[in-house]
Amino acid sequence: MAEKRDYYEVLGVDKNASEDEIKKAYRKIAIKYHPDRNPDNKEAEAKFKEAAEAYDVLHDPQKRQQYDQFGFNGPAGAGGFGGFSSAGGFSMDDIFSMFGDVFGGRGGFGGFGGGGQHRPTQHRGSDLRLKVRLSLNEISTGVTKKFKVKKDIQCSHCHGSGAEAGSGTETCPTCHGSGVVTRTTQSLFGMMQTQSVCPTCGGEGKVIKNKCHECGGSGVVKGEEVVEINIPAGVEEGMVVNVPGKGNAGKHNGIPGNIQVYIEEEPNDTFVRDGNNLIYNLLLSFPTAALGGNVEIPTIDGHKVRIKIEPGTQPGKTLRLRGKGLPAVQGYGRGMGDLVVNISIYVPKTLSKDEKQALEKMQKSDNFEGDVSTKQTIFQKFKNYFN
Repeated sequence: MAEKRDYYEVLGVDKNASEDEIKKAYRKIAIKYHPDRNPDNKEAEAKFKEAAEAYDVLHDPQKRQQYDQFGFNGPAGAGGFGGFSSAGGFSMDDIFSMFGDVFGGRGGFGGFGGGGQHRPTQHRGSDLRLKVRLSLNEISTGVTKKFKVKKDIQCSHCHGSGAEAGSGTETCPTCHGSGVVTRTTQSLFGMMQTQSVCPTCGGEGKVIKNKCHECGGSGVVKGEEVVEINIPAGVEEGMVVNVPGKGNAGKHNGIPGNIQVYIEEEPNDTFVRDGNNLIYNLLLSFPTAALGGNVEIPTIDGHKVRIKIEPGTQPGKTLRLRGKGLPAVQGYGRGMGDLVVNISIYVPKTLSKDEKQALEKMQKSDNFEGDVSTKQTIFQKFKNYFN
């Protein structure tokens, strides 16, 4: 299998290209490799689909942002690459249905004079958007969530056809089955032909003889469905998990839309997230920091690990436990993050008489006065922390 090419390279645009520049670039490539101009040419068909895949991502601000951040390894839905809708699974009809407006007609060469055989429209259902709020523990392992979704579903009476039983369809009398109507006009350059979607059949090339009384001929009705969505480990606030085929049903047994799941994170009382790393603030008593010892700290998987505190540990010191953080989405990047332990020293607000006398005695010892280098080191750690 050939290695995927960068989407910007496929369309021949810069990474800061505007939406209009992306559309123009795609239109130019799609017209060049359009199947009507390249019949039975598998190489041209592959380039046509490759350009459609690139345009599918780059013309959508949300998908483009994810691609710019993660490349082909964004958060994955069920199928597709990295949670994006991949044109690798699209048929030609899918591409024409979704991006036919780019050509000036439903897949033909409207506005360019001529044009090959038009493919009748296959309707695509609209996408749905959901929000899911996840705990840090769910993010660490991945989770399956169930949603009861109100959406357009296939009409059970006509099974999505839009026609009453025994009625069926007939060729559209306006476009004679092509799905488009052609208009010829005179211009400075001679006769020009433009194509537009047939107003009678909506581009399908056929009309229903007797419309279904339940759905009114659309093939879809309002309903609801319980949908299970697998959310991969390591997702972050603001990411979108794309679930193909679970959105609104398409008219007349068309292509169903997708569900886009927007990720939100719940605050955690124990850890602070920093990318794939987790930060744990460990509060040591002064005696433990001075004398050293062993302490237990929690991990995101619910277990505890014992770490050694060296004698004379200073506030602001950090310890790093490799691989105890969060996984990267689909293993993208460096894999597992780390657990970073940030050490602070607890100073009691009140003291007993004996505690006060003991500290006053220590206060007189030169050993409890930090030298200049120690003070500078502590100051630099605080400076680095706030920066």
